[in-house]
Amino acid sequence: MTSTGQDSTTTKQRRSIHNPQTPPQDSSIISKPGVKKGTGLRSSPRLAEVKKKGRMKKLSQAAEQELIQGIQVLDLTTETKTLSGTGLVFDEQLNDFHCLWDDSFPEGPERLHAIKEQLIQEGLLDRCVSFQARFAEKEELMLVHSLEYIDLMETTQYMNEGELRVLADTYDSVYLHPNSYNCACLASGSVLRLVDAILGAEIRNGMAIVRPPGHHAQHSLMDGYCMFNHVAVAARYAQQKHGIQRVLIVDWDVHHGQGTQFTFDQDPSVLYFSIHRYEQGRFWPHLKASNWSTTGFGQGQGYTINVPWNQVGMRDADYIAAFLQILLPVALEFQPQLVLVAAGFDALQGDPKGEMAATPAGFAQLTHMLMGLAGGRLLLSLEGGYNLRSLAEGVSASLHTLLGDPCPMLESPGAPCRREKVGPSLPTLSCTLEALAPFWEILVRSGDSLDEDNEDGDNEEEEEEGPWPPPALPIPMWPIFQSRTGLVYDQRMMDHYNMWDNQHPEVPQRVSRIMSRLEELGLAGRCLMLPARPATDAELLTCHSAEYVARLRATEKMRTRELYRESASFDSIYICPSTFASAQLATGATCCLVEAVLAGEVLNGVALVRPPGHHAEQDAACGFCFFNSVAVAARHAQAISGHPLRILIVDWDVHHGNGTQHIFEDDPSVLYISLHRYDYGTFFPMGDEGAPSQVGRAAGTGFTVNVAWNGPRMGDSEYLAAWHRLVLPIAYEFNPELVLVSAGFDAAWGDPLGGCHLSPEGYAHLTHLLMGLASGRIILILEGGYNLASISESMAACTRTLLGDPPPLLTLSRPPLLGALESITDTIQAHRRYWRSLRTTKIEDKEESFSSKSITKEAPQPANPGSAKKLTMLEESILDESLGKATSAASVQESTPAVVELTQDQPSEAATGEAMLDHTTSEAATLNQTTSEAATGGATLDQTTTEEAVGGAKLIQTPQASSTDNQTPPTSPVQGATSQLSLSTLIGNLRTLELDDKAQEAPGSEIPEEERLPEASGGQDVDDSVPMQASGDIDQAMFYAVTPLLWCPHLVAVRPIPEAGLDVTQPCQDCGALQENWVCLSCYEVYCSRYINAHMMQHHESSGHPLVLSYTDLSTWCYSCQAYVHHQTLLDVKNVAHQNKFGEDMPHSH
Repeated sequence: MTSTGQDSTTTKQRRSIHNPQTPPQDSSIISKPGVKKGTGLRSSPRLAEVKKKGRMKKLSQAAEQELIQGIQVLDLTTETKTLSGTGLVFDEQLNDFHCLWDDSFPEGPERLHAIKEQLIQEGLLDRCVSFQARFAEKEELMLVHSLEYIDLMETTQYMNEGELRVLADTYDSVYLHPNSYNCACLASGSVLRLVDAILGAEIRNGMAIVRPPGHHAQHSLMDGYCMFNHVAVAARYAQQKHGIQRVLIVDWDVHHGQGTQFTFDQDPSVLYFSIHRYEQGRFWPHLKASNWSTTGFGQGQGYTINVPWNQVGMRDADYIAAFLQILLPVALEFQPQLVLVAAGFDALQGDPKGEMAATPAGFAQLTHMLMGLAGGRLLLSLEGGYNLRSLAEGVSASLHTLLGDPCPMLESPGAPCRREKVGPSLPTLSCTLEALAPFWEILVRSGDSLDEDNEDGDNEEEEEEGPWPPPALPIPMWPIFQSRTGLVYDQRMMDHYNMWDNQHPEVPQRVSRIMSRLEELGLAGRCLMLPARPATDAELLTCHSAEYVARLRATEKMRTRELYRESASFDSIYICPSTFASAQLATGATCCLVEAVLAGEVLNGVALVRPPGHHAEQDAACGFCFFNSVAVAARHAQAISGHPLRILIVDWDVHHGNGTQHIFEDDPSVLYISLHRYDYGTFFPMGDEGAPSQVGRAAGTGFTVNVAWNGPRMGDSEYLAAWHRLVLPIAYEFNPELVLVSAGFDAAWGDPLGGCHLSPEGYAHLTHLLMGLASGRIILILEGGYNLASISESMAACTRTLLGDPPPLLTLSRPPLLGALESITDTIQAHRRYWRSLRTTKIEDKEESFSSKSITKEAPQPANPGSAKKLTMLEESILDESLGKATSAASVQESTPAVVELTQDQPSEAATGEAMLDHTTSEAATLNQTTSEAATGGATLDQTTTEEAVGGAKLIQTPQASSTDNQTPPTSPVQGATSQLSLSTLIGNLRTLELDDKAQEAPGSEIPEEERLPEASGGQDVDDSVPMQASGDIDQAMFYAVTPLLWCPHLVAVRPIPEAGLDVTQPCQDCGALQENWVCLSCYEVYCSRYINAHMMQHHESSGHPLVLSYTDLSTWCYSCQAYVHHQTLLDVKNVAHQNKFGEDMPHSH
């Protein structure tokens, strides 16, 4: 939040993540008098010097242009109409059927009776907008079901009990009643009525309390109590009638909704997410298609997400972890326009079928998270739930949340169950992430892979085994508030100003402009205005020394010259005669808001205060800050509550809150999480205090969390990734009773000091996600932010969210930057020993996290049944300098494993190369040795350049006994190869190693009764690297071939080839290097590889362009996927480069 605009991350000087160097040091760095010892070194550039470089009216042309562009992004004039109201369909006619031959059948009318009684008891029916149920038309049901099936179901109205029983017995787990058909039509129609109301802007969200359930029903098949698939019909109906293009279906019923999945498994317009009990296929419906390895087919691949629990007793923390790590990130990338929930409540504790341990409060949390999507257009349709009390309370909790009530605190959230396994050791969440990563760029991770036991050897208490039954189902508390959001503002805080520089960024107008914007939008009028008061000395002394308070008070009577000298004794501070009173008022106003929240007068609040506070130390002003308002507010909250209230402080100001960190670094009752620019210690406030390694001390160890960005341009994608992967997992485990936000908006678009790109919409989503904590008791306290337009819009967006409006639609322009993922990983690495919620994935050494691993695994199965067998080919290419052409060796077929013998006919100077697999359209693959720019991935083949060949190598082929396919891969340019290759031949290509000729079993096939055991096969292997054993007179070595992606989501970034074509001899545009250059496939700029000066990596980090082509070996690398890619889209540009390089078309390029 402060003055130094110094940015060490310019292209020429910034420290590369993969080639770290000591950051440049300023020779004038000194210890500042009057600053607390131990707060670290600070750069000598002060406000006066920084002004010369970039004061508000004299920004450089580039900075000014960026500022203008940032402001243009903001929506400064329009106000979106805010919908309100929760629709409810509840029709007594839905109870007019039951099982005629078994009174104990769990799906019965008593389910809806229990729900109605609960809703009446809690006064929820009167708070909802009631809608009359209607019958679904046949044409509407035919959007999902066949006419023949619908007609058959219609005939059940006229059957007797014996006929109904005979027909029911032909299906799995169903019963039929003469009224079943009418009730099922009424249930589907009820959901459609709410779809019309939501998409017709009559209401914001809704809930259909219906039976029979629907999510098991298939195209022409009744299944699992279900006749018609209500949510599937609703999705198709929304698309057909309302023109909705993207629908998210979330199925949290404890049983897998196979009917819904089968309806949409080839459709990319519907994203289906199911979280269910599986137990390696032993739990109903006993389908392999319910496992994590099933991700959809054809164009729908990646749009089916299964999170299968393999043990009972899963609790709230497990469901929340699945939402945070998988569902919410993917949903943000998918951008649904409507969210439908198959809302079964049989995962609640006490349900006889589910045997899980989730609570009603947990389902309130899940509902709250989903309300942040699709502009709040959310519809819940009742599915299962067979413990009447649990069912009624679960429905009630979700309905409370839809109505805008705060989520109750979780009784005992804990951490996700680490004993929930798939196979021998892989957690479900990690397996699901692994399966989805190729399809969703937002899931790209830096350095974390699959979980293992705590390799650090920390003596942490392990999670208990088996079910986790609380002593009794906790009863959620739903407090009633007179007003929802409090607002504190006092114009007297504008009396603090800079007497010597009227262009100082921390100006009085910061608070007045925000307040004016809140009034213009009608938001201030919706808040409860609270009076401000000065903080008492007792309150200030909870965080500051008496000597320091007296020193600041003395400034009220100083003359101008004395004030100037006193200002200069601190770092980046100006003082005027009104400074003490303004700072005292800012801190006291924040304390007033804390009092109102804890007293229940308001649920949450906004403190429009200045001067800011989070840099203020116990005995020193710093960085525009005098009293640490958020710290004093936290201590005040603990004082008036009478116990060490658990308080979460989230500091999203772009500068590290050094003062707040120091005040609480030994206190486990306050969890401090800061996300800030760090730039390897060169960004204000300088030093290593904001490093991820700073985790607190003494009893507070682990309660200081720093997410340190090492560069500019961090935006919505990066902050939300940090929220999902780090901030919220820790926060839910901490389970705070109050949340305070140091809400600086200098990470917003257009800020002259921050250089980041957070949008108002992004801030709204961050706020919404925090509102699920602490029963909604959250206070935003203004810190920094120096673009008056952007801070006004950002605070307005946050205030709207606090008032209960759904967060606006948020479009992520790109996936998180690789550097940001590295920063998040660094923090996770530092805190895994303290927070069990971070141990669902294993963190590896970043330098090796993307390299191939020395594990021999069966090759991955094809994603689609009946697809061609996946082949992997190893190829080496060298340049025949006399002919100027690449020579090629013949293909070697059906050999696994392949053994390469190296002799010493040539020097073995093969060092530092990369291996790259280049699949053809026929799914054969070619692996080229290269020194390509595989930033952190690819297999290392220890070779200096592509021109250097491995001397005297033999390929010894071991034929696969079961192989019968003798087809020559179409990519092989030379026919008639033998299994023994001479040196001159091996220098060409090693081709086509068939790794697996076993076709994958159809994912949808049912697991045979005798085989309902732990999953032993199927799905995507975690490790695609293929070992190549080298032997001979030299030391034995192991080579690896890495299978490239056959598709990646970033192919849309490839732009048309320039009219001038490509010049493979073009030097690096930054350093002029002529070797190992790459061309960006988005802008066609040329830069050198990481082995030269890493300018292409820097280009990617600055531009976000993902795909690049090597001019050395024509391989294609995706930075976002961290993998080689081969796809038809890339063939044209590869062929043009090949023509320019060799004077002829690439063999079999079409």
